[in-house]
Amino acid sequence: MKKILKYNLILLILMMFSCEDVLEEKVYSQLAPENFLTTDEGVRSVLFSSYSQAYLNGYSHHSVRNILEWCTDIEWETGGGENLTAVLMIGFTWDPTVGWMYGDMWQKPYRGVRNANIVIENLEGSEIPEDSRTLYLAEARFLRALSYNYMYSWFGPVPLRKSTEDDLELPRATDTEMQEYIESELLASISGLPEPGSEEWGGRATKGAARSVLTKFYLNTKQWQKAADMAKEVMDMGSYALYPDIEQLFRVENEVNTEFILSYPQIAGGPGCNYMNGAFPPGFASHPATGLTFQTSWRNWAAQYRLYDNFYNTFEEGDLRKNLIVDSYINGGGETVSLLDANNTRSFKYWPDPNGTGNEHGNDVAAIRYSDILLSRAEALNELNGPNQESIDLINQVRERAGLEDIVLSDFGSTEALRMHLLDERGWEFYSEGLRREDQIRMGTFISSAIERGVTNAKETHKLFPIPQSALDANPMLVQNDGY
Repeated sequence: MKKILKYNLILLILMMFSCEDVLEEKVYSQLAPENFLTTDEGVRSVLFSSYSQAYLNGYSHHSVRNILEWCTDIEWETGGGENLTAVLMIGFTWDPTVGWMYGDMWQKPYRGVRNANIVIENLEGSEIPEDSRTLYLAEARFLRALSYNYMYSWFGPVPLRKSTEDDLELPRATDTEMQEYIESELLASISGLPEPGSEEWGGRATKGAARSVLTKFYLNTKQWQKAADMAKEVMDMGSYALYPDIEQLFRVENEVNTEFILSYPQIAGGPGCNYMNGAFPPGFASHPATGLTFQTSWRNWAAQYRLYDNFYNTFEEGDLRKNLIVDSYINGGGETVSLLDANNTRSFKYWPDPNGTGNEHGNDVAAIRYSDILLSRAEALNELNGPNQESIDLINQVRERAGLEDIVLSDFGSTEALRMHLLDERGWEFYSEGLRREDQIRMGTFISSAIERGVTNAKETHKLFPIPQSALDANPMLVQNDGY
């Protein structure tokens, strides 16, 4: 026993004298702490982290899309743990404590901003070739502006963190400062971004993506001439076109196409597109009209995503876009179940991935499609000039793909009349894509349609979401939005 203790003591003494040498670890990787952000590999890793935070991938897309749709006239939800959030959104009783708003709509974009700032601040002294530095700078500025554009549309002006050296506590920017910054950053990014189709990997920013985000930014801030002009720039690039088959557009095998201008990659197995798990009705086994059969590798959640009849019934006869909505199915007992006349039809736009596993399907999510650019220019021209033939022609391009007859100029006697048709057209085209809230706010129906649905407490203040309580607690310089 004494010998064992002696040997242990000797070993301990030797370790004490040699610990300094032991701790001096040899570095075999070029990504040592002191040079991590001077190498191409290091900077790219932070840039891609900015992408993962700025883009709405996986469950972040799922939760944000749901928040933006459940407060509109298209979709609602029952059941499952998500119903705790859904009832707040459906009833316009949300408050600053909603967890999804803080985690996915506040923290995640700001992490994207932080990582973009890190990239920008370390490029100048790096060993990266000039052409790569130009590209990474443009991508980082695009991602920073994209993050701020999202937060601005959700919360109004927020603190602008332009550098990692900024104080931790900052006040909210003014509305003018916010708009000018988003616009200037997107404009500045365009020259350094690649042409569509020449980006290294699908999903990375391009000149078309930056111009399209600008188009939607101008549209939602009612800068009509700029919106019309920027949409025309996108169209004149000649890089984009409507995918010929709307019923096949959203399937995973067709996710690389000329209509998806800005898309967020999803992965079967995760992080992936989670929508279909809530769209499947109870006991869904098959849909004979399309031949879809439920796979055991998929999931059917307790949460149920349902469409309002008042929306479903607005589709014109023969509209192919309606075919992506299921109104009946065969359940596990072999019975035909109707979903009609119960606010219960289901959007199958994110058509299930044959290789999807569990909650995760691989369908890339379109943030901006070419049809949105066409309808955005049509709307902006209508707001500038009233009903006009170019707006009608642009709308008819989208309608033709949907299998519908053309509308004619003489059907619209006022700006308001064409505006309301565009609101309908956008609903038919973009349901389940998270655009309805901003469309209704922009066209002036967000509050009035909620009241018509029986949400009597809906007020103008609800056009903005509240600054999350956790953000207010962390930054005493933040001021809450009115009414919360």
